[in-house]
Amino acid sequence: MTNSPHTRSGNFRGFGRLAVEATLGLTELVEAMHRTISVAPGPLGTPPSGRTKGLTGFVYGNVRGVTRLVGNSVDAALAKLAPVLGEAAPSPGRDSLVAALNGVLGDYLEASGNPLAIPMQLRRNGEPLGPEAGAVAAASAGTPARMLLLMHGLCMNETCWSREGRDLGAALGSDLGLTPVTLRYNTGRHVSTNGRELSGLLESFLASGPAPPPELTIVTHSMGGLVTRSALHYASEAGHSWPRSLRSVVFLGTPHHGAPTERAGNLVQAALGVSPYSLPFARLGKLRSAGITDLRHGNLLDDDWEGHDRFAHRGDARYPLPLPAGIAFFAVAATTTEGPAKAGERLAWDGLVPVESALGHHRDPERTLLFPEGRTWIARGMNHFDLLDRAEVTARLGEWLKPESPEPGSGEEASDRPRGPL
Repeated sequence: MTNSPHTRSGNFRGFGRLAVEATLGLTELVEAMHRTISVAPGPLGTPPSGRTKGLTGFVYGNVRGVTRLVGNSVDAALAKLAPVLGEAAPSPGRDSLVAALNGVLGDYLEASGNPLAIPMQLRRNGEPLGPEAGAVAAASAGTPARMLLLMHGLCMNETCWSREGRDLGAALGSDLGLTPVTLRYNTGRHVSTNGRELSGLLESFLASGPAPPPELTIVTHSMGGLVTRSALHYASEAGHSWPRSLRSVVFLGTPHHGAPTERAGNLVQAALGVSPYSLPFARLGKLRSAGITDLRHGNLLDDDWEGHDRFAHRGDARYPLPLPAGIAFFAVAATTTEGPAKAGERLAWDGLVPVESALGHHRDPERTLLFPEGRTWIARGMNHFDLLDRAEVTARLGEWLKPESPEPGSGEEASDRPRGPL
């Protein structure tokens, strides 16, 4: 039996490995602090290298040895119990927890072969779609067939589209004659890694259905927008044909130019590294995934991170990547600022992504994303996650995505959209 994340054995073994590895990591951290304090270096500089010696070193060595022994024994025992445990039906709570773990540690889970690492897959009505299931896209009402792909953000999965009794995909599918399909993916991987895989997945999926392939609309939330832009780049690089089926893309709260929370985390980690007494704690900051560090500035390409220490404090060195031509792009930014728009007001962010970043504005003209007037909207009185279920958002998307609409309608963007640098 495979160690799939959808089996009880996979669940137990995956969480068991995390517990063992967390214990080993904490042991290393405590020993490093013990070693530094015993040597008593100055307040600044490099901490002493190597492990503790004598009785202290013997104790720490035993802790590591016992932890590994217990971990390996549990892993082996669960492997033998797999036929007894059998398959377990996924539950929303379990899936949400695994999605959160993948957001924080997903690159490590994948690299270590942990069964909790989420594989990328297209899903329909809660079930995965195999490569032979492209015909599902052709089952939508209307001619030609139209498919709606919904892509979630960091630490989430496809269930995020159904909140507070509202289902954005179902609503748009019913109103616009679209077949909703969702993407589930490991948000802890690099954005560019997910982008390249998504491009290949869409290429094979759409090719598996009848010709011509269905018209495609993509609605993204947060990180999902970065993965989509990355996928479009790698599709062009690989000569994939699926972008020719792509009619429109909607970005909901996408941090096109990064998120302040990750930049702040990077500064804190840099500060912790100044003193040998605090440096061991800087290791905790290095637990965060490649996906999270990509959000510092909004990395989209391998070139944005390859050859660099992703935890080092570094300015925005991304390669500018404009929106490709021939596709209708829309951007929605949320702000917790309420009430009517006022001239010159400074809008609050949505709690995670600044309005300017979500609208693609940047002080560098080469990095500014040029959304046409009428294709941006600021959702007032909302936080980052309200974009997933608020009726006003669904209504706006319904107006934008009407197949017969010659030009998207304009809203408050002309008067309410801020015009400053990031």
